[in-house]
Amino acid sequence: MRLLSFEKNGSPTLGVRLGSEVVDLSVAAPQLPRDLLSLIKAGPEAFDAARKAADTATERLPLEGLTLCVPIADPPKILCVGRNYAAHAKEGGAEPPTYPDIFMRSRLSLVAHDAPIIRPALSGNLDYECELLVVIGRHASKLSETEALGVIAGYSIFNDATLRDYQRRTTQWTIGKNFDGTGPFGPEMVTPDELPDGCVGLQIQTRLNGEVMQSATTADMIFPVATTISLLSQTMTLEPGDLIATGTPEGVGYARKPPVWMKDGDIVEIEVEGIGALRNPVRNET
Repeated sequence: MRLLSFEKNGSPTLGVRLGSEVVDLSVAAPQLPRDLLSLIKAGPEAFDAARKAADTATERLPLEGLTLCVPIADPPKILCVGRNYAAHAKEGGAEPPTYPDIFMRSRLSLVAHDAPIIRPALSGNLDYECELLVVIGRHASKLSETEALGVIAGYSIFNDATLRDYQRRTTQWTIGKNFDGTGPFGPEMVTPDELPDGCVGLQIQTRLNGEVMQSATTADMIFPVATTISLLSQTMTLEPGDLIATGTPEGVGYARKPPVWMKDGDIVEIEVEGIGALRNPVRNET
């Protein structure tokens, strides 16, 4: 199932995408929650009801023309894995880690599909990072790797756009990763039954103005999805709606000669095989 959030009468509402059409769950199943986080918290029965409602709905909306919203606007946690592809670590002058580099993002950094990434006035060193995103489906702690995949509600796409000069102002990466409006997420969440276990072996790519900048496979992750979830769950309780961005492959802008920075008017696309493509324009801060 492919779940998305779209604008209806000025507010987000929940839908199921079926090809080029969307079933409005507020119409097809008005008893269900109107947002994805609440649906996840409601559990598997709510997902089953949403699927049945979508399959039997006679009223559908064309996807084209809908304004999509961030799938989960207020996640409990946004956890990010740094240097999770060996070639990316190497291009940045670092050895591949033996334990994942973890940092966090703010919800105010999130941006919906087709909404602009904001290039701040403070810096022009705005870089792209294609990432597979994991959405947690239930409370979980102290998971083994064999248990880890069972707590996933779905997968999506993330662009961990980064202000590199601010990232390097301290030994902590947080400030360069949390400018408002720099973290595209979407366009939808895809449930695990539509994808390989752990999303292993999927092609992942960044295109900037149509030019391929990053191209790899999720099989190249140092810490695969199951390992990452297990390690995180050893140290903190994972909650429904937590987001985990799983790292980016080589090809980022700062490692190129000369460096490539995203600028006003650019279009950046992140595509993950089987999940879709996340597209955003870049706009200068006003």
